[in-house]
Amino acid sequence: MKQEHQKSPHILNAASNLTGICFILITSLRIFTNKGERTVMDEAAAVAILFFMTSCILSFLSMRSSGTRSNKLETFADYVFLAGLGLLFVVSLLFVFNVIH
Repeated sequence: MKQEHQKSPHILNAASNLTGICFILITSLRIFTNKGERTVMDEAAAVAILFFMTSCILSFLSMRSSGTRSNKLETFADYVFLAGLGLLFVVSLLFVFNVIH
């Protein structure tokens, strides 16, 4: 017997934590760079926040739904989470190696 919502609680937890990390990243970029200047890393971190928030919403809706719709929402939340994670990884690499100023 397959258990429903195997991944949704984990996706919700991880995506909400990573949303907070992205907010910390944006805040630290604002503090350590010129305060009025927007960088590519700011924009990419903001897009990662959108991915993670979308993943949070989809995984929550997946836990509240049942059947085929729940599985589709969970799968989509998983893909959106993976996209946000990949984007955050690229931003972190750029931040560490000072590729973008």
